[in-house]
Amino acid sequence: MKYALLNNEKVEAAKGQVGICPVCGSTVIAKCGKYKINHWAHKTKQNCDVLWGNETIWHRNWKNHFAVEWQEKIFTDDTTKEKHIADICTDDNLVIEFQHSSIKPEEKISRENFYKNMLWVVDGTRLKNDYSKFQNGTFELIGKATEPALFLCHNPQSTIPKMWRNSNVPILFDF
Repeated sequence: MKYALLNNEKVEAAKGQVGICPVCGSTVIAKCGKYKINHWAHKTKQNCDVLWGNETIWHRNWKNHFAVEWQEKIFTDDTTKEKHIADICTDDNLVIEFQHSSIKPEEKISRENFYKNMLWVVDGTRLKNDYSKFQNGTFELIGKATEPALFLCHNPQSTIPKMWRNSNVPILFDF
């Protein structure tokens, strides 16, 4: 996770720090090395958020485009009392989840059902064939032809990766 609580303030990981997990209240330690992005990890092995996964630089860069107050918002399931961390939650309660790594279909469905008012931003460059399939599709430009442009896909069966075809929420592909 990007943030932990240190003296009751939301802070990013820095070498040598110890903080508190904002989800479960357990001790977390700052992991700051050469090969992975700086993050907080539980001192003892546990997974306090069943929907949470490791972040890549691509993932972190997307989160950094949004206000700190919108990042890593905690939600509690009224029935199970499980807590989950949304990548982004806007002031209008729109959840934005960034997905670079592979994700199991059950987990994708679980997040969509849990957050409801959400959208996905998916790294379209992760798999080498995704972009070429996308280029061969039929699209309609939405809005002005500016960078970044938005397109509506008319033939998702041959263009969109199978994992993302039957979603209940909008999906944006980042190429």
